[in-house]
Amino acid sequence: MITDTHTHLYSEQFDEDRNEMMQRAKEAGISRFFIPAIDSSYTYRMLDLEKNYPNDVFLMMGLHPTSVKENYLEELAHVKEWLDKRNFYAIGEIGIDLYWDKSFLPQQQEAFRTQIQWAKEKKLPIVIHCREAFDEIFEVLETEKSDDLFGIFHCFTGTLEQAQRAISYNMKLGIGGVATFKNGKIDKFLHQIDIKHIVLETDAPYLAPTPYRGKRNESSYITNVIDKLVDIYGLTFEEISEITTRNSKEVFSV
Repeated sequence: MITDTHTHLYSEQFDEDRNEMMQRAKEAGISRFFIPAIDSSYTYRMLDLEKNYPNDVFLMMGLHPTSVKENYLEELAHVKEWLDKRNFYAIGEIGIDLYWDKSFLPQQQEAFRTQIQWAKEKKLPIVIHCREAFDEIFEVLETEKSDDLFGIFHCFTGTLEQAQRAISYNMKLGIGGVATFKNGKIDKFLHQIDIKHIVLETDAPYLAPTPYRGKRNESSYITNVIDKLVDIYGLTFEEISEITTRNSKEVFSV
């Protein structure tokens, strides 16, 4: 059993061949797909995805930091409404992104902190999006750290020191296509991180692994990430699959 802990299967990029893409993933051994939210404009696409693949997909709810704009309070209210309405498996993806726009940093910090507090109330994991914002993310996590704060540092691309700090906040590291990039850097130190802290992800349709880099990513390509981890950890493909799925079960409790 292989688990993709982060894949945007509701993306418009899959509208032409979603069934075929899902079939390729299942044939490759992926049987669990965890679906992060972005904002209210995607909620019903997520719900439709769940309706069409009820045994395969597990939904999150949250406000993505790049969607934190002037109307962020309305978007947060939408998140809270849905969290109170039904069950989700995590609050995500949430966090801080300073790559595209730094002008909403205070609002991103507020949204991140608010959603962390909701996760604690609901006893749910968080799934963190971080882009050019490690210091800002850690600042919030430091003030919110507790035994009931846990989750995944999605698409981890930091240093060994940053990885160890993320783990200290009860976070697993989401490892995907970046680990296969020549300039990805994390492959140089990942062997120093105990594999019990690692979960697999694709972030499809983004960040396709080598040899598909630059093309649309899909969940079946997670096998290329596993192949890379086989080289890094010296374990078999089956061992990597089993351990990382077990790690994902610790986070999502399913």
